[in-house]
Amino acid sequence: METSIEPSHLHTPSSAAEPVIRFDNVGMRYGRGPEVLRDLSFDLPRGSFQFLTGPSGAGKTSLLKLIYLAAKPSRGTISYFGRDAAGLTRDELPQIRRRVGVVFQEFRLLNHLTVFDNVALPLRVTGRKRTDYAEDVAELLAWVGLGDKMSAQPATLSGGEQQRVAIARAVVAQPEILIADEPTGNVDSEMAMRLLRLFVELNKLGTTVVFATHDLQLVRLLDAPVMTLSNGHLHIRPPRSQRYAHAPDGRLDMSELDDAPETVDENSEEVQDEAAAQDIERPEGDHDHT
Repeated sequence: METSIEPSHLHTPSSAAEPVIRFDNVGMRYGRGPEVLRDLSFDLPRGSFQFLTGPSGAGKTSLLKLIYLAAKPSRGTISYFGRDAAGLTRDELPQIRRRVGVVFQEFRLLNHLTVFDNVALPLRVTGRKRTDYAEDVAELLAWVGLGDKMSAQPATLSGGEQQRVAIARAVVAQPEILIADEPTGNVDSEMAMRLLRLFVELNKLGTTVVFATHDLQLVRLLDAPVMTLSNGHLHIRPPRSQRYAHAPDGRLDMSELDDAPETVDENSEEVQDEAAAQDIERPEGDHDHT
């Protein structure tokens, strides 16, 4: 039975808040081809939560690659924590990357490691001992519904289960920035809600979250800013509401997610109006590979 959804709210951080990432007139092209991203200028405020959406081929994945330092812009400046990325040394670059967690569309799990060891990998590479993190990893896997899969190999899991492993791995070290590229694309609606709550909880702890999705149902659940890519240009839409029904620090309040239904009627007038306002496609399970 469907019920109406009252969205959670996000307070836009103060303009005085230090941005963790800043884009200044950034463009990006592959080889000698046309620019796939054009004239992007925006800040990601510390502790903010942003949805990123747009039609397939709009450049969402390309933008995410710039954000998590997997690609370089063709022009313009990108700054991380106040540092121009172009000026980072070979020693500084890995340090910045460790402050950014990424959930990839294609999972990128290591098939020779167990589920537990895949999730624990970001902690191991920092030198932490297994005894220090074993309980945390086990609790996180239980939370995403994989408590009984800790010893399994990734190849034995379903696509949805592999996605949950990838999400757990990205958040286990509580990164300052979390980039999620279609993190709920291979899970059912109930698990999508649970995972969205996890991202919101991390945001409440201070993590800056960029959540790329085609799923308008999830976008409707939170009153968060929406970054929409279209034809290489970025439009940032502020939250639907500026009411202060949340903590004053600008982070998301997820209390109203607790009673949200598992699904939203995609044919409702409200959702249709939302799609038209964003000028994006309704989700059909496809992914952006640009």
